[in-house]
Amino acid sequence: MQGSTAPPLIIESLQGDFDMTFRAGVVGAAGFAGIEAVRLLLGHPDFELVCATSDANAGVRIDEMYPALRGSTALEFTKNADADLGSLDVAFLAVPHTAAMSVAPALIDAGTVVIDLSADFRLKDPDVYAKWYSTPHTEVALLEKSAFGLPEIKGEEIRRAAGLYASGESVLVACAGCYPTATSLAAAPALIGNLVKEDALIVADAISGVTGAGKRACERTHFCFANENLEAYGVTTHRHTPEIEQILEIPNRLVFTPHLAPLNRGLLSTVTIPIDAGLAQGIATTEDFVSLYKDFYKASPFVCVLDAGKQPRTASVIGTNNAQIGLSYNSQLGVLVAVCAIDNLGKGAAGQAVQCANIVFGLPQAAGLSNIAKAI
Repeated sequence: MQGSTAPPLIIESLQGDFDMTFRAGVVGAAGFAGIEAVRLLLGHPDFELVCATSDANAGVRIDEMYPALRGSTALEFTKNADADLGSLDVAFLAVPHTAAMSVAPALIDAGTVVIDLSADFRLKDPDVYAKWYSTPHTEVALLEKSAFGLPEIKGEEIRRAAGLYASGESVLVACAGCYPTATSLAAAPALIGNLVKEDALIVADAISGVTGAGKRACERTHFCFANENLEAYGVTTHRHTPEIEQILEIPNRLVFTPHLAPLNRGLLSTVTIPIDAGLAQGIATTEDFVSLYKDFYKASPFVCVLDAGKQPRTASVIGTNNAQIGLSYNSQLGVLVAVCAIDNLGKGAAGQAVQCANIVFGLPQAAGLSNIAKAI
């Protein structure tokens, strides 16, 4: 990634007429990311939610399980086998890792746009996937076809996917994970701007709310263990490590340590980046880095780079697809500390999925995505 001079182009719209409504479905809709996708689609002006699947909850009304959605839908969860997924214009896969490989091929064959929230099509090297997910990748051809769903950094891949859809071809978008999204947004401008010491280690310490662990409870996510507790997990072994390295093009240079916090949702990643003073000519203060980052993200409607002296808060992005970035440069040590806050269910999952779908269908990126977060 180092050596590039500008952020990738981001496609805003391929269509001028948004009168068409696209049929959408969520596979695995009862989980945290799935139901957030349902919520966003129910308020979307151009996608009509026509099915939401959950084998475990088939026949149960969505608003019965999630009363916050009362008045918004009368849909019931359906079994995956009973849903007419092939009739959808777009399917959002909010299924566990390794499950999307068995669902995506038939949808692609039917011409349905697939927006995958799982990790199955993110890692481009099937051997790397097999190593970190302990199972062989069975859909290598689709893996090669997939576009990576992080528009602010991988805009060219989303542009390609939008072009394929416009020409009538099938499309698969593999949305970036929550930790990779926040960490990569924090680090990318410095790396793309060729300001980082060659071969230097990048250190990322990230904290996530409990919904990031999924709906199925385990001892770590049980209320009595998670409440009033903060702990690291997956130290040196977390599956998002190779994904971040792939996005930032820093193979074997990432020290990534995730932590679990007693929050429902929200994610904060603090990235420590060694700066090469010789390469960073004229960029010597926090204000200089803020200016560089603001310029990098000037075409990105969901990324807000805060002024010098300000740091992001997870509460400021909850319920949105926003990412807030705060910067501080230690000139004595030659280290940039970049902090990014996102909602792990928003920009880290369902919000990002809807953003990617918007781009593929030629809609405004922000369609159906609110910028209004909690007031405190």
